Formats: sequence, structure tokens, C-alpha cells
Amino acid sequence: MRTGPEVAARVAAEQLRALPGDPEPLAFDIDWAGPVEHELPDEPAVQAACGIMHVHGRAAGRPQRLGVDYASTLAGVLAAQGVLAASLARARGAWFTSVRTSVAEAALLSVQQYLAVATADDDWAEHWQSGGRPPFTSRDGVRFELEVLHAEGWLRFWAELGAESGAVADGWWPFQQRFATAAANLPEALHRAVREVDYDTVVSVAALAGVSVLPVRDDPVPPAEAPACTFRALPGTARFAERRGVAPLDGIVVVESTRRIQGPLAGHLLRMLGAEVIRVEPPGGDAMRGVAPMSGDCSARFRALNDGKRAVELDVKSASGRRELCELVADADAFVHNWAPGKAAQLGLDAEDLSRVAPGLVYAWSSGWEPLRWPDPPLGTDFLVQAHSGLAAAVQPAGEPSAPSLMTLTDVLGGAVSAMGVLAALLHRQRTGEGVRVDSSLFSSAGVLPRPPRRPVLDQPLRTSDGFAVLSGTAPEQLAAILGVAPEAVAERIRERPSGFWSAELSAADVVVTPVCTDLRELAADPRFAAVLGRGTHVFPLAPWEFS
Repeated sequence: MRTGPEVAARVAAEQLRALPGDPEPLAFDIDWAGPVEHELPDEPAVQAACGIMHVHGRAAGRPQRLGVDYASTLAGVLAAQGVLAASLARARGAWFTSVRTSVAEAALLSVQQYLAVATADDDWAEHWQSGGRPPFTSRDGVRFELEVLHAEGWLRFWAELGAESGAVADGWWPFQQRFATAAANLPEALHRAVREVDYDTVVSVAALAGVSVLPVRDDPVPPAEAPACTFRALPGTARFAERRGVAPLDGIVVVESTRRIQGPLAGHLLRMLGAEVIRVEPPGGDAMRGVAPMSGDCSARFRALNDGKRAVELDVKSASGRRELCELVADADAFVHNWAPGKAAQLGLDAEDLSRVAPGLVYAWSSGWEPLRWPDPPLGTDFLVQAHSGLAAAVQPAGEPSAPSLMTLTDVLGGAVSAMGVLAALLHRQRTGEGVRVDSSLFSSAGVLPRPPRRPVLDQPLRTSDGFAVLSGTAPEQLAAILGVAPEAVAERIRERPSGFWSAELSAADVVVTPVCTDLRELAADPRFAAVLGRGTHVFPLAPWEFS
């Protein structure tokens, strides 16, 4: 089995060992750049070139490095997906022998929504400003994250705390849109309102308003270990004919009822592997379809995760809608949802219910907090999970306060982990005929990311005369000697010249200079990325696997 970058290869191997289905010992190959024609020697260079530093740094107003090997970890999960998909295809009669992916392609997948927004074909401009972002700090020094999905709860929470009504109104849009923009410039009056009360008061007011709050942990290590996915056998035995095709999942049918990012991304990855994905939406269609900016006749953000799926509108709250869903699932191989806890059982659409109409079904639930149990569970959303899981500490450098990245890290990784679990369950089903329930969550996916025991001191990108750059291949003291300056003068010296100058000047010393992407439209137009990006009414990453 071939390996690539250490973290990516280790994540792939660990996940494959932990998953059922007995995947075949196929070769997987992970490299840094893959088809991207760019010298990318390490994780910081990939984060710089592929837009991660730009998106993660929006809230601060300048590119910033993530303190975890996020792109490498996602590449490891993609490699595990590839091995599982190829093993499934082999069990169904195909003859794949190896799979390849890259850290750069994983990085592009992680920013695909932001890339779609930046390259949409309407005249809507990105509305984001740095500064003012959560977390909030109470009078007794507790830093906390806040989540609320509806304006009524937002208004009541801040009214109870006595915040200025104008600031409350002005803050709702940037707060609501932070998932889309990776920034949240909230009025200072909101921060001031919570600084005037203790955290216990915040918790009480939040409970009355239907708002979730959680402290931001300073320890980067997760508070509890959880497997990426858990699996449970379902009753019944699958009946399926042998299917053969070019794509690994050719002939596989997946029904999904999902929203936001985590669930739709799971279906998106399965579709890119060749599955037919039928997306169940409420009557009138998913409300996200109309959210600006538009790409053709649909939201760019929605299209980034849902293009290529077949949409079916039905009301699962009605008896007729539930019957229609059961009819769809009866002819499918897998059902994927990320409904709120308890909703599936309330509707009579839980795993045991659907396995009766579709024996051998793979049933996948992507949640926020599984397997954690809360007396009164908070909303299971990205930034709360980052706060509680320690990821908010791990992504920020030592010496700075813990804060979640406003790039949706666990939503993307959670969708990838869910798809990986579905693939493992499909492979097990193919070998045994048994149906499988797969549970995963944002919290369990956060645990896949390797964490240092202490928060790292991060080398951040250096400002040049025309932007920012990451320098790889040398220690700071060596770089100072090469430049002929004292170590404390390196940053000032680098700032004197453009990134291109330093790339040529330092190449003889085996220092790789990677300019930091600060405009996703420029990345989309860069010919070095042409082999991995598709183009329509917006630009999108192509499937990140090559099978042979």
C-alpha cells in the first residue's frame, strides 16, 4: 500500500482499520498537489495556495493559517472513501486496483461553497467584513459561542440583556450569514451587553429565548473520544442484482433528505463517485435555492453541494408524503438524513421503520453531537461543536484566545465522514446482504483531526510588497542567515519585495515561496488549477479521485 503525506496517509489507514466491510488492500496514493501544477511541499503551502488561509482569515482581516492539518486530514478521509468505493466496485464485478487523491484537491473541496459564491455569474458582491466576530466574553471572563436559527430568539435574547435595538437589528444579518461568508462583523454594542453580565445570567437568558450557548474550551484535545462513525445491523436481507459500470458507485441509488452543508455534502461526494442521488425537498423546493448570489437560476451555495442530484418535492410531515418517501427508499440502496434528534422517530421514518420497506437498507444519520448525551442538548452546529470539541483552541496559535474558525470546518469534514460511513456500510451490505445503520456527527468528525497536546506556535504568512507568502523548507534562523539579517528583521525584509521576487531569489536555497491566495476569483482563473476545476455558471472542484 503506497502512502503520501504523513498525516493524510495515517488518517486514511486509521479509518480503514476502524470501518466494517473488510475493504480490500488496494493501493492508495496521496500526494500534495496532484494534478495541480503548483509546487506545494507541505500543509501550509496547500492552505496558502488553495484558499484556506484566505477564508479562515476573513474574520481577522488577513490570511491566517489553521493550526491543524485540515487539508491533509480531509485528504486522508477522501483516500479512505476511494478505497471503500473501489472495494465495493470490485465486489460488484469491476476491477479497480488503486486510487489516487491529493491534499490540494481536498483543500479545494473544503472551500467549494466560497469558490462558487466568488465566481457566480450574477452581479451580487460578497458582503463580508472583518472584526466584531464571536466568541463573546461575559463579565466573569467566560468566552462563549452562541447559536440561534431564528430571528425571534435572537431578538428576545438581546432584548433581555438590554442591548441597543439598532445594534440587535444590525447584527442579525452578519451573524446569520457567517456560515456563508466566514466573517461576522457584529456591532460592538452586542459584545458590550454581554460583558455587563455573568455567564450564569447569559445561560438563563439563553434558555428563555431558545438560544444555545457553550463555553469555548482552551484545551485543544477533545473532551471525549468518539469513533468517526458507529454501525448497527438492521433487520432484513438485501436483494440486488449485479451492476457494473465505469464509476465505482454506478447503479447505486441514494435517497437524501438533508439541509445546510453536512448532509448535502455527503450526498454530493457519493454522487461524484457515481451514485444516483435523489434529493427530497419540501413542497416548493429547498428555501436555500433562492439565497443570493445566484448561479444561473439557483443559489451558488446550493448548487455547490447539490448539482447533479434529482430533486423530488414531498411533505414528509403528511401521511401521503411519508408513503412517497417509503416508495423511493424501497428502490434505493441507502437513505441519508441530518434531521434534528428525534425527528425521524416522530415521523415514523427511523432506521427500523424504513428497513421494513427496504430490507438491507443502509440508513445514515448525520447529527451534531452523537454519541454525546446532553440533558438539554444545544443546537448541533459547526461553531458550537468547534467550541466544545477543543477544535476552537487547536486552530488558533498559542498566545491568542481560543475561537472557532468561521470557515465551516466540521460541516465539511462531517459530510465527508458521513459519506465514508455510507461506503463502508454499502461494502458490508454487498458482502453479507445485511442492512446497516450508520451514525456520525460534527462532533465525531472533529475527533478525526489530529490534535497537538498543546496549542502550537504557528508560523503565519508573511506580508510581501504585493500580498502574502508562505515560506517552506527552512527554519527561521536559516532564513535569516540566507537573507543576511537578524531573525527579528526577517518579516521587515520580506515585506520589501513582491512574492514573485522572493520565489526566484530563494529557490537556489531550496526555499519554496507560495503566494497566499487572497481572491478566489484569481484562483479560479489560474491555469495551474485548470485540471481540477470545472466551469459553468460558477467554478467548482471536480471529483478528487482517480481510479485505475
